[in-house]
Amino acid sequence: MDFQNELIAEYDREAGRTRKLFEAIPADADMNFKPHEKSMPLGRLAGHVADMTGDWALHTLTKDKLEFAADHKWEQYVPASKTALLEKFDRERAQVRKALAAVTPEQWDRNWQFVFGGQAFIDQPRYQVFRDYVMNHLVHHRAQLGVYVRMLGGKVPGAYGPSSDEM
Repeated sequence: MDFQNELIAEYDREAGRTRKLFEAIPADADMNFKPHEKSMPLGRLAGHVADMTGDWALHTLTKDKLEFAADHKWEQYVPASKTALLEKFDRERAQVRKALAAVTPEQWDRNWQFVFGGQAFIDQPRYQVFRDYVMNHLVHHRAQLGVYVRMLGGKVPGAYGPSSDEM
C-alpha cells in the first residue's frame, strides 16, 4: 500500500467534508454566536477549523519546528464572513495538497516540534503530528461546528453518510 497516496486521498475527503460544512453555515450567521458561555464564538471556531486544513497543516508539512517566544500573542484567524472563510480555505487547501504530495518517507519519520516559551508541547514524528493534530483535530472541531450550524438553523451535511437533514 502506498500510504502517502492514501493519506492524500484521506486529506481530500476530509477537506471536502469540511467545505460542505462551511457552505452550510447560514449566510447571515453572526460570527460572534456562542451556544454556551464556555464555547468559542462561531467565527473563531470556523477559523480554527480552516487553519487545521490550511495554515497548521502547511506548517506541519513544510517545517521541522514551529517556535514562539513566551510573550508571543497569537492572532487567530476569525473570518469576517462565510465568503472570506471559503476563500481562505480553498486557497490554503491547494497549498497543503501540493506540500502533502512532496513529503518524503524520511520527512515523515523526522520529529516535528511545537515550542512555546522554550517548552516543547509537541515533539513527535511528523506523521503522528499530521494524523493527531491535523486530521483528528480537524474532525473533532468540525463536529463541534456542525452543532453550531444546526443551532443557527442551517442544515448539517452528512460526513460519513447522509445526515438526518438530508433524509
